[in-house]
Amino acid sequence: MLTHSPRPLLGCIADDFTGGTDLACTLVQGGMRTLQTIGVPASSDPIDADALVVALKSRTVDAATAVAQALAALDWLRAQGCRQFFFKYCSTFDSTDAGNIGPVADALLDALSVGDDAPFTIACPAFPENGRTVYRGHLFVGDAPLNESGMEHHPLTPMTDANLVRVLQRQTRSKVGLVRYDAVAQGADAVRASIDVLRREGVRIAIADAVSDAAIRTLGEACADVPLITGGSGIALGLPENYRRAGLLADAAGAGDLPSIEGGSAVLAGSASMATNAQVAAWCESRPAFRIDPLAAARGEPVVESALAFAREHMAARVPQPVLIYATATPQDVKAVQRELGTAEAGHLVERTLAAIARGLRELGVRKFVVAGGETSGAVVQALGVKMLRIGRQIDPGVPATATIGESPLALALKSGNFGTVDFFAKALHQLDGGMR
Repeated sequence: MLTHSPRPLLGCIADDFTGGTDLACTLVQGGMRTLQTIGVPASSDPIDADALVVALKSRTVDAATAVAQALAALDWLRAQGCRQFFFKYCSTFDSTDAGNIGPVADALLDALSVGDDAPFTIACPAFPENGRTVYRGHLFVGDAPLNESGMEHHPLTPMTDANLVRVLQRQTRSKVGLVRYDAVAQGADAVRASIDVLRREGVRIAIADAVSDAAIRTLGEACADVPLITGGSGIALGLPENYRRAGLLADAAGAGDLPSIEGGSAVLAGSASMATNAQVAAWCESRPAFRIDPLAAARGEPVVESALAFAREHMAARVPQPVLIYATATPQDVKAVQRELGTAEAGHLVERTLAAIARGLRELGVRKFVVAGGETSGAVVQALGVKMLRIGRQIDPGVPATATIGESPLALALKSGNFGTVDFFAKALHQLDGGMR
C-alpha cells in the first residue's frame, strides 16, 4: 500500500501571502497535504506534510532583499528534506523592470545547481481557470494582453508589456528562451526535447506557453525531474501526479479537511483591483460596510477606532452581522491619494490601518477573517501573529479556506486582489462558517 513520504516532497517559496495560499490550494486539490508558513520559521523541527509553502512578503521589495529572503526560505526547505522546489509569483507576472522575479530565479538556480549540469528552469504564470494564459510568450488576462487588462494601472507594479520573454530578459542575467505552444501541444516528450535544445543554446530560464489545463499538466509532467520550477500556481496542477507515479504520494481524500472554528466574522479589503472593487460594490448593496479614508488616517483622525466602533455595533445587534471594512478604491482615487502621500507611503498607510483594525477585531471576538489583497493579507496575518496555516478546500479558483495552527485558532480566506467571483466575500464567509465541510 502506498503511504505518504515521511518528509515533504515539494518545497515552495511564494513572493506574497495570497500567492502562497493560491499555490497551496492547487496542491491540496491534487491530494497533497499542505502547510503554509508565514515567513521562514525559526525552528527546523520536522513537519509532517507532503508540501510546504513559505510565504514571503517580497513582491515589491528591492531585488537584493527579495533574493536574501528567498535563499533563507530555500535553506529551510532543504533542511526539511524537500526533493523539488517551486518559486511562485503572480499569474500576472507583477514585476517591473527593476523587479525581482529574475534576480530571485537566478539566485535559486545558482543555489540548486549540482556539478557541471547547467541550471535550468521554466517560467510559466499561466492559470487558465482564472483566465491567465501564455501564447507565443505573451501573457493574456482573459481576451486582453497583459498591458491592456487593467494591470497597466497597477499602483505598485504596472505591467506595460505582455511579452514575458522581453519582460524577464530585462530583469535577469540569464538567457531567456521560450517553450513554444507547438511543443507543448505534442506532449511531455516534445517539451523535454525542446528544453534540451534550449539548454544547449545557453538558455537558463524559458517562458512556457500554456493556454489550457491540459497544457499545464503536460508541462508539469515534463518537469518531473527539474529541480526548480517557477511560475503561477497553475503550473503546480501537474506536480502531484508526478509524485504519485513515482510511488511517493498516496491518494489523500482528506487533504483539505479543516477544524471547525467558532467566533465572529469580518471582511477586510485593501486591494484596488477591478475584481475587488466589484466585490466591495456587491457587498455594499445589502450588507454593512465601513470605508477607510487614507487621507483622514494620514491627518491623524481616529479611523481605526471608528471602524471598530462600527464593527462592534453590528456584532452586538440582535442578529449579529459580519461587516466589511475596506480601503478599496478606483484607480483614479488611488492615484489621487498617492499624489498627496506618495506611492509607497499610501500603500503602507492602508496596510498599517487595516492591520490595526484586524487586531482590534480579534479583541472583539472575530475569529473568521476574509482578506482581499496580497499586501493587505500580508499585513493582516503578521498583525495577528499567524505563523502557520493548514490549507483547506477551494472557495474560488486560487483561494482556499485556511486555519491557523496553535492556540486560539483563526479561520482565514486570503484572496489575491484579482481573484474571486463578484459574490466572493459572502461565499468565503459561508465556507469559513462551516459550509462545504
